Amino acid sequence: MSPTTAMQWPRLINDKRFGLEDYHDPKSRGARSDFRRDYDRLVFSSPFRRLQNKTQVFPLPGSIFVHNRLTHSMEVACVGKSLADEVALLLRRRYSGEPWVGIFDHIGDIVAAACLAHDLGNPPFGHSGERAIATFFSEGPGHALRAELSDEQWSDLIHFEGNANAFRVLTHQFKGRRRGGFAMTYSMLASIVKYPYESSLTTKGKFGFFTTEKDDFVRIADELGMLNLTDPADARIRYARHPLVYIVEAADDICYEVMDMEDAHRLKILTADEVISAFLSYFDDEDQGHMQRVMSNIDDARERIAYLRSCVVGRLVRCCADAFVEAESLILNGVFDGCLLDHIPQRERSAYARCNDISWDKIYCAGDVVDVELAGNRIITFLLDKLIGAVTAPQLNYSRLLLAKFPGQYDVQAPTTFGRVQAVLDHISAMTDVYALDLYRKLCGSTLPAV
Repeated sequence: MSPTTAMQWPRLINDKRFGLEDYHDPKSRGARSDFRRDYDRLVFSSPFRRLQNKTQVFPLPGSIFVHNRLTHSMEVACVGKSLADEVALLLRRRYSGEPWVGIFDHIGDIVAAACLAHDLGNPPFGHSGERAIATFFSEGPGHALRAELSDEQWSDLIHFEGNANAFRVLTHQFKGRRRGGFAMTYSMLASIVKYPYESSLTTKGKFGFFTTEKDDFVRIADELGMLNLTDPADARIRYARHPLVYIVEAADDICYEVMDMEDAHRLKILTADEVISAFLSYFDDEDQGHMQRVMSNIDDARERIAYLRSCVVGRLVRCCADAFVEAESLILNGVFDGCLLDHIPQRERSAYARCNDISWDKIYCAGDVVDVELAGNRIITFLLDKLIGAVTAPQLNYSRLLLAKFPGQYDVQAPTTFGRVQAVLDHISAMTDVYALDLYRKLCGSTLPAV
């Protein structure tokens, strides 16, 4: 279904709060915008703080610091805000005669908050945690539940996705919590949904919201005027992305690709020469000559790489900002193809592809990374088996003991099987690596409480 009407910026930038719509007063403004309040609210939240003990790529640090989910999210927020501010500057010029041009002042805060929140739904042990949950149902013991679930519910489980779970974390009313979850603004919530369609439409295991949050997403998307691409003959929900998703996505892609290279050097997976050569390839001969002169005054290889990293991030930010503004019409019409990094100039695009190839060839297959995946799969599979067993057979003595360990916000007595399974997934996905490992050891009997 082809869109017939382009999205409009005055609708796309909306500070109405999810769950608090009855209290919305567009005339009430303080020193902080509601979008800035989104950012501050996330910084002080427990789910955000827990990211400090969740794996990004490499094992959580011992004597050598590498990124975890918290530091990654903070860096993505910094890069995202810089990128959004560049875009806002260019769009303000383009729309200088419009009475609503001031709304572009807010997109930096919207994007920064969305970047902070983009990984809130990721389970412990990095992306391997997502795969462990999905395969528990598609290949493992969870398959026994298939007959008790609808096709839509089953699709959500076998494609479990951190992005969809982040939307749930932010919007779901957990037991004892307020309506609307975090009560974030509509624009911020839409900006984290990279895949605005339901799980049965996924082709690469990615989707934007679970069945339980589908109506919530539709309400937000329709309020913002996002293009509804749902096929009337199919009825499965699909929308065009909110334009700011492209900025959040680009900031995330820039950070993980560039920072993973830096971390790999710290861990001696890559040599300094490999990283420096890859980073210099983003620049022409003149820029490289200047950078070489700067590095000649720096003896520490890590500092040289840090200097080049900042140069690469700055270059990619400018390129992505230009790509966004150049493609704005396509984005607003829901027909933009790919991501912003696919549309930057050839030199930068080739350099990014080179870094990506290095990451897959040498970083993501490194021994320590694979060890985390193996351990994470084992731990999460074990916890799922025990905890789902408890919520589906609560009358058993062992089940009662396990259910007593659940935080009160998770509805382990939900009236449906899917609701109880979701309570388990809510609990496990919120765990830190350390907590999941500790619970695994306790349930295995290899660790006992101190007496």
